[in-house]
Formats: sequence, structure tokens, C-alpha cells
Amino acid sequence: MTIIEQGNGAAPQATDLIKETSTQSFVKDVIEESKRQPVLIDFWAPWCTPCRQLTPLLEKAVRAANGKVKLVKMNIDEHPSIPGQMGIQSIPAVIAFVGGQPADGFMGAVPESQINAFIDKLTAGAGGGAPGVGELIEEAEAALAAGDAATAAAVYAEVLAVEADNLPALAGLARCYVETGAMEQAKQTLALVPDSKREDSAVKAVQAAIDLAEQAKALGPITELEQKVAANPLDHQARFELAVALNAAGRRADATSQLLEIVKRDRKWDDDGARKQLVLLFEAWGPTDEATVDGRKRLSTILFS
Repeated sequence: MTIIEQGNGAAPQATDLIKETSTQSFVKDVIEESKRQPVLIDFWAPWCTPCRQLTPLLEKAVRAANGKVKLVKMNIDEHPSIPGQMGIQSIPAVIAFVGGQPADGFMGAVPESQINAFIDKLTAGAGGGAPGVGELIEEAEAALAAGDAATAAAVYAEVLAVEADNLPALAGLARCYVETGAMEQAKQTLALVPDSKREDSAVKAVQAAIDLAEQAKALGPITELEQKVAANPLDHQARFELAVALNAAGRRADATSQLLEIVKRDRKWDDDGARKQLVLLFEAWGPTDEATVDGRKRLSTILFS
């Protein structure tokens, strides 16, 4: 479909900027509308306390953006199929759609400053950094993203020396251990997280990464699995195991491609097992990881085409 240009006119009303959507109107409200300007989809539920904290901040930020971005809210209790298909496992979750595709996202009740920075980035504006501990966390995240787990671990440890219960630092340090293959240390670090915080998206991401690493232990070499798939493209179990092994080897895009191939060939295989594995991968990689963003786009193309 062609992208419809947004015409000139008066500033949009608040009611135009923020709305509820349903399974039936999702394509129109989110996918089609995002071809005109970015659309944030806020997945929430009435029982979710962090959702009640986040949604007013989202609405305030969207109104302040004055038409540069729209907010669409979806109650996952009433409309579970869309978030389920997109791999949304914890709420609140906010996914930004641009040009008809998922472009970025975040999970959890983040502070107002982070929401504003997210919208600024989405609309080509400039965001700002946070001082103190927040700045150190950003430094550690940047080091980890650059593949320097040792430096990241040192910075996270610096944060924990000041705030022993700092959740991003605990999750980040555990992630450093995962990246270096020290799974026992990763588990021990996660054990320091209180039970009440176990559903935090960063904590769940590290747990998912540990689960994936252990899942890959029992598999054979990648070359053997590739040979099995080449010999029988309909051997979904071999293709599934190949995806697990590829992810363990750091080949995220290839792992995604193998699982998407199963989804395309047989969506119902192993009780929707390929899509569920993609959800686990997205959770482990994090919502803003390039592989997650690309994977969600490709999955959306299959699910909503």
C-alpha cells in the first residue's frame, strides 16, 4: 500500500491523539495510522498497577508532542491475540510503529524523562542523559552493547557498591556473566533479586538468556543440524534445534530466519512452538535490540499480511 502523506491543518485534538483499539481495529488504528506519523501502542490491563502509573505519563508526553506521535491503548485482557502474536509477555509494554512496522519499544513503568526521550528519538528530536547512578547505568549498557562485558561489569559493580539493590545493575551484571558464559555466577546474581521484582523485564530477559543457553547445551554441532535441514526442509524439529544453536553462537538474525521459516510453513507446529521460541529470543535480547526490532518486523509481516 502507498504511504499516505499527512496533510496540513489545525493542531490535532487530544481525542485524535489518544484512543483505545481492539483486535478488529488494530490494523487501521496502528499499522495504517503509523504510515502517517509514529504510533505508540500501549499494552495494558486493568489489574496492572505499573500500567496505571505509566499511562498518564504517556498521555501527557503524547499531548506535549502536539501531533508528532499518537497513542493507541490495547487492553490485553479483552484483546489478547495481538499482544500474544507479537510476543508481549509482560506489561506495561509500549511498542512504537513507524511506516506500518514495529520500530522500537520499552517495557515497564519508566520515568517521564525516559518517555520524553523515547518520543524525541522517535520523532528525530534529541534526548538527554540522566545524572549519577542513571548515567553509570547508561555507561555500562553502552559498554555491554559494544561487547565489552568486563568494563560493563565493573561499572555495574560500582553502582551496586552504592545501591546494593539497584535492579538494572543486578540484571546488567547478570547479563555480563551470561555474555562471558559464566552461567552459575549469572544465576547467583539473579538470586539477589527479590521475588517481588522477578517480573521486571530486564530480570526476565536475563533469565530467558540463561534458559536459552542451557537449552543449547544438549544440541549437536551447527553443521550437523544444517545438514539435517538441508536433507529434509520439513524437519521442523531439526530446524528448531538449528535456531537454538545459531542463537547460542551469536547468530541472531540466522536464528530468527529459521524460526520464521517454521512459522511460515506450519504455524501450528509443536503448539505454535516456533513463534513461542521467537518470543523467548526477543525477551532475552531486549525490546530495543536490533535483532528484536528486525525480528518483530518480520514476524508482523507474516502474521498481519
